[in-house]
Parts: sequence; C-alpha cells; structure tokens
Amino acid sequence: MDIGVFTPINNNGWLISKTSPQYMPSFELNKQIVQKAESYGFDFALSMIKLRGFGGESEFWDHGLESFTLMAGLAAVTTKIKLFASSAILTLPPAIVARMASTVDSIAPGRFGINIVTGWAPSEYTQMGIWPGNEYFGYRYDYATEYVRVLKELWETGSSDFKGEYFTMDDCKMSPAPSAPIEIVAAGQSPRGMEFSSNYTNYSFVNGLGINTPKAFAPTCERLLEAAEKTGRDVGAYILMMVISDETDEKAMAKWKLYHDGADMEALAYMGVEGAKDSFAGENSTAAHINLPEGAVNFNMGTIVGSYESCARMLDEAASVPGVKGLMLTFDDFLEGLDMFGQKIQPLMECRQDVLEAAE
Repeated sequence: MDIGVFTPINNNGWLISKTSPQYMPSFELNKQIVQKAESYGFDFALSMIKLRGFGGESEFWDHGLESFTLMAGLAAVTTKIKLFASSAILTLPPAIVARMASTVDSIAPGRFGINIVTGWAPSEYTQMGIWPGNEYFGYRYDYATEYVRVLKELWETGSSDFKGEYFTMDDCKMSPAPSAPIEIVAAGQSPRGMEFSSNYTNYSFVNGLGINTPKAFAPTCERLLEAAEKTGRDVGAYILMMVISDETDEKAMAKWKLYHDGADMEALAYMGVEGAKDSFAGENSTAAHINLPEGAVNFNMGTIVGSYESCARMLDEAASVPGVKGLMLTFDDFLEGLDMFGQKIQPLMECRQDVLEAAE
C-alpha cells in the first residue's frame, strides 16, 4: 500500500479556515515536508497546480508556487521518494511538458511522474486570456487524450507526427528520452474522467468522503475498477484524505471543530461559484462535490480525525477497499502531522508493515 503526501504548494494547505494553521508556500517548507516524508518511508509526493486562489479573509490559495519547478528542486534534494508534478494542460504544450519531464527525470532518474489537470475553475485561465470558453468542459477529456498521446509518443520514440483535432505535430523531436517510463495520474471522478484514466493513466485519484467514514468512497473506486476492466489495464486508485490527529480522540476532534467553526465563508462562496460554471458536471464529478458545504472546509476530501490508534485503524479500513493502491495524505499542520504519522500512526497500520520491516 503506497503512502504519499499532497504537498502544500499554495498557502494554508487544504483547510479553508481562518482558525487553521496559516502558512505561506515556499521551497524550504516543501523541502522539509518531502524530506521528512521520505525519511518515514513515504512512496511519493505530489504537488498540484493552482493559478488563482479563492480570496476571503484567509486569502485561501492566493499565494502559490509552480509545480514543475518546485518538483525539479525537490528532485535534487531527495534520493528515494517518487515525485509527481502537475500540468495544467491549457497552459503548457505537450511537447514542452514531455521535455520538462525528461529533464526532471535526469535529476531524479526513475522517480518522476505527471498529474494531468484538465481544469475546473475558469478564472484561472480567463485572467491570462487562454480560457477556450465553457464549452471546454464538454471536450476537455478529448483534449487531454490527445495531450497524453503526444507525451507518450515523444517519450517512447523521440518523435511525433501526431495529427489530431487539438494538437498537430510536424516531425516533432525530443531527446534524451526519460530513463524509465513516466507514470501518469489524473483525478477525474465523472464517467468520462474514469474512462480517460482507465485508458491512459497508471493511477487515478479518488476523493475520500466525509468525516471518519473511511470507506465512503468505495462506490467511486468500484466505478474505476469497472472502467479499467473494459480496457484490460491495471489502474489503481490513490485515495485523497486529510489526517488530523492527537493523543486522544477528544483532542483531535477539538482541533477539527476549531477549524470547522472558523470556516472562511467568503472563500468557500467563491469556490462554489467557480465549481458551478461547469454545466456538464455530473453527480460524481469534482465540480459537483466542490459545492457540497460539509466537504468544502477541507477542500473536497475525506477527513480522518482521531487518536493515533483511531487514525491507524481508519486508514487501514480505507486501504482495504478493493482497487485501492495508495493513500495520498494531507495534514492540518504538515510538519507536525508528518511526525505524528511517521512516529505514532504508521507503526500501527497493518497495510504498512512491510515498509516498517524493510526499514529495520
């Protein structure tokens, strides 16, 4: 069972709250987090790409770094952990991303992958004049499909003459090739997103659901397995969850209540407006769940709140769901949370015993 960390590339992590830990993004902070994760045997770290925040009193995600350059820096100061950068596919041509990936692989051979981001918030792109219009929501996975096909052609053959509706390559060249296959992940929750993942990715991120309901995401995971069965490919689910822990259940729940009661309603309202612009969104899509108020304070992911023992038990429950190959974790306070996880929670998790035994 892989364990990964979703690094805080934008300010304040994933709690949209005025009373949660407040911190700015920096290379130094992310370096400390990823090196700490590596020391605890984490398998991967991933940084998102977010180009415009939601404002509010907490200035949620108004301050952010760029994913590829951050991960290139982290590649140079780590030795084992796998690193995923995110490509906002409306902003970077696939031939450039293919070369960027090969470059980071040169820094960290065999340790680099890409998260394909189709985009759900138009304001990130209208501010730069590159939003194709809201009709893009209806064809974004067709666009992403061509994008990934170009990437794979360049990585595997060093050349592409791909001719599609959205991309046209004319004897496009790329060398050197990556030292190992570049793994691809995506996070589409809709049927079309699942279809894309089942055809072109190695892993698909699945959002955890609710507070202390570690298996609530199981129906989404089942849909991913059904989609992958149609293609005959082995596509694993990485489950996105926040861990808020303390010595006792009561202390941990007091933290959660503090954060929840301090929700930044102005930022949440803006996020809801952005999510509502996707008129193509189905009931299982990311945009639809972004508008659910209970899931919004911790930005649309499941939350595990409890003592070290309770968190270990619930994470093991999540890991036991068929199709799950990994858990991608966030924390309220990343540095403190990683230490709690590495020293207090992970040793109690059945699904991580192989990692602990290998470290002995």
